[in-house]
Amino acid sequence: MKPVAIFRFYKIEGPGYLGSFLDAHSIPWKLFKVDDGANFPSGPERFSGLVFMGGPMSANDNLPHISGALVLIRQAIKENIPVLGHCLGGQLLSKALGGSVSRGTIKEIGWGRVVVADNIIARKWFGNLYGFESFHWHGEYFTLPDGATRLLSSKFCENQAFSIGAHLGMQCHLEITEKMVSTWYEAGAKEIENSSGPAVQSFEEVNVNLTNRVSALNEIAKNLYLRWVSKVTNL
Repeated sequence: MKPVAIFRFYKIEGPGYLGSFLDAHSIPWKLFKVDDGANFPSGPERFSGLVFMGGPMSANDNLPHISGALVLIRQAIKENIPVLGHCLGGQLLSKALGGSVSRGTIKEIGWGRVVVADNIIARKWFGNLYGFESFHWHGEYFTLPDGATRLLSSKFCENQAFSIGAHLGMQCHLEITEKMVSTWYEAGAKEIENSSGPAVQSFEEVNVNLTNRVSALNEIAKNLYLRWVSKVTNL
């Protein structure tokens, strides 16, 4: 099987639980540390799927790795190679498909409930799940590209996830681990200090019952990743 390519844009926003999931299912993967100078491959043909992780930059930034990611995503879509995006990665997928990304009035940082949309496509991705507590860290939001189906929403973000064919984009962070929560809050202390609003949580708030919350989210991520991987392995 061809490996899954995972693109990291920021050192502390790596594959997280997704890496553990792929290892547990004996699915090979290759990490491209774009933040450390790794170049994008010339095309997606050597990979069974492409995964784009998060980062503090914007999908609208005039940066080489943003434009490079958009080119690669469009190539993968053209060649029917499944794409999976987390947060910034979901925004890049939306933009590559013709959607837009813009700054919102409310940041979501910490734990927050998302609701599974009431449509057939959302049921195929999430089964009988109707809502769950997810982890968030974003101040920008994507629109649904033409032909995409909304999968998840939250109180402050109408488009938390969408799919179009085998491609899946998420605004929320299902890949989170306990270590990532601590690391992000340590690195983002200044942003937390300068942010306020109904969806911004302190580390004390986010740390309540952290082990069980992360475990529950990992279980949901596992089932979602299984569905995405089935599209990868069926190629």
